[in-house]
Amino acid sequence: MATVVTPDLVAEIRSVVGSRHVRADRSELAVYECDGFVIEKNRPDLVVFPENTAQVAEVMRICHRAGVPVVPRGAGTSLSGGCLPVGGGVMVVLTRMRNILEINLRDRYAVVEPGVVNVRLTQALKGTGYHYAPDPSSQGACTIGGNVATNAGGPHTLKYGVTVNHVLGVEAVLADGRVVQLGGPAEDGPGLDLVGALVGSEGTLAIVTRVWVRLTPDPQGCRTLLAIFDSVDDATTAISEIIGAGILPAALEMMDRGIIAAVEAAFQFGFPLDAEAVLLIEADGLEAGLDAQRDRIVAICRQQRAREVRLAADAQERLKLWKCRKQAFGAIGRLSPSYCTQDGVVPRTRLPHIFRRIIQIGEKHGIRIVNVIHAGDGNIHPILLFDERDPEQIERVLRASDEILQECLDCGGSVTGEHGIGVEKISFMQKMFSPDDLIAMEHLRTALNPRNLLSPDKMLPTAGGCGVEQIHPGRRAAL
Repeated sequence: MATVVTPDLVAEIRSVVGSRHVRADRSELAVYECDGFVIEKNRPDLVVFPENTAQVAEVMRICHRAGVPVVPRGAGTSLSGGCLPVGGGVMVVLTRMRNILEINLRDRYAVVEPGVVNVRLTQALKGTGYHYAPDPSSQGACTIGGNVATNAGGPHTLKYGVTVNHVLGVEAVLADGRVVQLGGPAEDGPGLDLVGALVGSEGTLAIVTRVWVRLTPDPQGCRTLLAIFDSVDDATTAISEIIGAGILPAALEMMDRGIIAAVEAAFQFGFPLDAEAVLLIEADGLEAGLDAQRDRIVAICRQQRAREVRLAADAQERLKLWKCRKQAFGAIGRLSPSYCTQDGVVPRTRLPHIFRRIIQIGEKHGIRIVNVIHAGDGNIHPILLFDERDPEQIERVLRASDEILQECLDCGGSVTGEHGIGVEKISFMQKMFSPDDLIAMEHLRTALNPRNLLSPDKMLPTAGGCGVEQIHPGRRAAL
């Protein structure tokens, strides 16, 4: 899509948001050429920082009249190229819209702007007896608007669900600048579930400017355990056995040996460096049954040859354990200058198989792969280590990534659990969905974004290809 951002358009947008909230210099635009998916890069022609819904709507109207594409962006933590401005255009960054507008404990909801960092809402609710359940691993940086765009998950989604399960309503700006409200503070609104359609649409249907989120009562208590295994097969079998026993932990996470080494170097928690895998398991709920549940989990892990099972002694040790897990991705910088995180899903019983295949695929392509997974729901995160300065390594990473995702489909799973499709996985949409499914999705996008000016070349394949070839011509060869 050809983009023409004229001086007149820039001046018009400056008059809406103020000159200091517009970036047009090439050196400044370089910051916004990619998100967490560093393989694909392209600079926007203009970056705008609106402060409220009215400014977003006016910017959208200006761009719509001019036929200029718009890409929304939050904190830029997307790992699938969801923020990539494929054909240039205007990028609308929502980080100035960072207010918590309302916390209503009686009706169990909060109203937040899209630029609110996820952990800020957690901190604001501390001591109230309630919390916002979705807690992505990037919780300290990612925004709730970005979580809504990708339907983000996190360690505690096994029991509590992903973002869509906690969004009651949204205010959103359509591609032509119209402002709409879908849902709201009341539960189970009448009519079509348009909120459910918008959550996870990756900025292709509208720009969300306000979110009503559900608040969840804090559990009475929790038990947090660390199980240490000498075999990945034993660890993954223990996962299936725990769920098969009718136990639903709040979280059930796994880290393999490569991640353990990076996390231990960063945090010195005391992880055994010779272990092949560790499980971080948390059970929560009524105090009356937690000890029995903990003991059953410990017994299952030992039956599956766990070397050791540790119980977090107090709240401080529990927090340190979770800090190690949630900052595991940051610790990967100790292992490699660049990395690509995949986001497939397989049935839990297929976890031993997919781990063996990941090892084989890494060896085949000469790529080192370490793994963090939301083990309870089969959401795997193989992390491929490489140096982005070497084009040949990039090609090998792309080929290995595609083979891993194809294996997930062959296992009866999905190519994304929480990171979204973005530009990275467009080619897999035709493998996951039938032509009729894709046509239905296209019709929805056309109804809300008829000129395809909002996040073009994202999520859905087009007749002319997936758009990403404009950025990385070798991508097609890797598919």
